[in-house]
Amino acid sequence: MRRFCLVLAVAIATFAPIGLAQQVGPYKVLKTAKVGGEGGFDYIYADVAGRRLYIPRGGTRAIPATDTAPAVAAVPGRITVFNLDTLEPIGEIPGTGGNGVAVDPKSGHGFSSSKPVSMFDTKTLKLIKQIDVGAAQPDGIVLGTIDLGGVPEQGVADGKGMLYVVMQDAQGSVTAVDVKTMKAIAHYPFGDKGRCNGLALDVKNHVLFAACANSGNPPAQPPQPMMVILSADDGKILTSLPLAGGSDGAVFNPATMQAFSTHGNGTLTVVKEKSPTSFEVEQNLQTMNGARTVTFDSKTNHILTMSLERGPAPPPPPGGGRGAQGTPVPGSFSILVIGK
Repeated sequence: MRRFCLVLAVAIATFAPIGLAQQVGPYKVLKTAKVGGEGGFDYIYADVAGRRLYIPRGGTRAIPATDTAPAVAAVPGRITVFNLDTLEPIGEIPGTGGNGVAVDPKSGHGFSSSKPVSMFDTKTLKLIKQIDVGAAQPDGIVLGTIDLGGVPEQGVADGKGMLYVVMQDAQGSVTAVDVKTMKAIAHYPFGDKGRCNGLALDVKNHVLFAACANSGNPPAQPPQPMMVILSADDGKILTSLPLAGGSDGAVFNPATMQAFSTHGNGTLTVVKEKSPTSFEVEQNLQTMNGARTVTFDSKTNHILTMSLERGPAPPPPPGGGRGAQGTPVPGSFSILVIGK
């Protein structure tokens, strides 16, 4: 069983498939900022109160010179910080990195879900200390270590003492956690839907939106990404709707009653909550290939995601299976702003 490591109260983070082509709708890519910088990336985080955007960037190894190419220096892991309104760079927090960031606006402290967890000052962008989390490799952040009975991914909190975490297992589920006791109190299974990475919450109506990559019984049935919509109170599945790709992040906007799911194939699906029991896919939007995680700016109602450009992918391995990705194009890392 995997454990979900949580530090601080939760600061709660190609082409469309055939049959799910891009739909005309209210949302579009308003801005693409090519901010550059090398290294991997995972979750993007908008600090709405502080008007900052935090992006953990993984490090890269040094590449020795060859007869045809010069040497490339190593790039260390760090957190890059941008102005949330203009996307202008503010600075970097070196020696951090990780999979995600959470910020406590009251204390002015930020945390990266790295190993060890890095704690930093949000005003000075200086590293304060690093916190040992044992063998855990956290994605989300709270205080303590909770056995969730599976492989956790995105977590969302209701601000009233409950935390919900979606599971990546082949048989998908959501685990409900009582933050006061730091214990899992319920598991909501999804049946034949699995590999779920994105989770969003309508706090008012107690509705969860879980974005899952597979449904049905592959390989007998082609895997269809689905949004599983369920009650946060008892796990009752209200409906399931098709997604335009495999998700790695989801958010909910209570002002418009819409859930958003971003996908690695460069699409975004908008799901409209017409009532607490009625939902529909409102739009599938083309974004940028690889733009798979998402954050929400509640001040502007903008959705933000990120990706980079890649060269041609090498051929798949003999006998089938997933092939390697193309080589990243230097300086192509970009932030996308989506809105009406």
